[in-house]
Amino acid sequence: MSSPAVLTGDQLVLRYGATTVVHGVSAVLTPGHVTALVGPNGSGKSTLLRALARLHRVYAGDVLLDGKPVSALTVRQFAREVTLFTQSRQAPPGLTVSEVVAFGRHPHRRRFAGPAPADQAAIEHAMRVTGVQDKAGRPIGELSGGEAQRVWLAACLAQDTGVVLLDEPTNHLDLRYQIETLDLVRDLADDHGVAVGIVLHDLDHAARVADTLLLLRAGRIHAAGDPREVLTAEHLTEVYGLRVEVGTDPHTGRLRIDPIGRHPARNLQVTVKETTA
Repeated sequence: MSSPAVLTGDQLVLRYGATTVVHGVSAVLTPGHVTALVGPNGSGKSTLLRALARLHRVYAGDVLLDGKPVSALTVRQFAREVTLFTQSRQAPPGLTVSEVVAFGRHPHRRRFAGPAPADQAAIEHAMRVTGVQDKAGRPIGELSGGEAQRVWLAACLAQDTGVVLLDEPTNHLDLRYQIETLDLVRDLADDHGVAVGIVLHDLDHAARVADTLLLLRAGRIHAAGDPREVLTAEHLTEVYGLRVEVGTDPHTGRLRIDPIGRHPARNLQVTVKETTA
């Protein structure tokens, strides 16, 4: 694993053409800490994450790694320190799962050199923790969307960086792998000291996994801090434009976020008929 590092977005202004979509937002990702970006569609979450990964041009402000501008690093140097998981990756036809996961080792390998033992160990570890090890020899084109997503997540983990950026990693996954992915995010921070930045739409997931939340609205930070300070009924009702109730689960102590729609919830009741012989 690369040494822990601090990735900072300092007063970032981001645009698409002439339209500004992020207005002077700052974010600091620190080792051993999970920072979640949440907010409605179009609030700038994914654009901000891509800017931190050097994949979106910064119009004003700066992205810093351990206090130094990332623009001073080569692409290869930056890739040894920071990795980004997105959902838009496409693998060339015919590649196996293990070959796709091996993409994550390219920043660490010498040119034209084959995989070293450290590369193979990182690949196998990444496949194991993402639950795709038993599919190592299968073509990725044969996998379901959720399975392929876990393969690309494994490729990011195989990159073995001190900063991990994740854009909606639980999308398209079933319930089991959603929770296992969130557990894996906590493992990265708690056990390996990784600085994690994660974009999530599911607010319950964000409350479960994050140390710090940034709630964005129209390209600006509406609220930031501890999840319990950010995920309040007042903040969420204002940002999402519908009534949201927030409470605490009496059994787990977790936040319970309940958006209120136009139709009341339906309580299904099962009636048991008594029968006589």
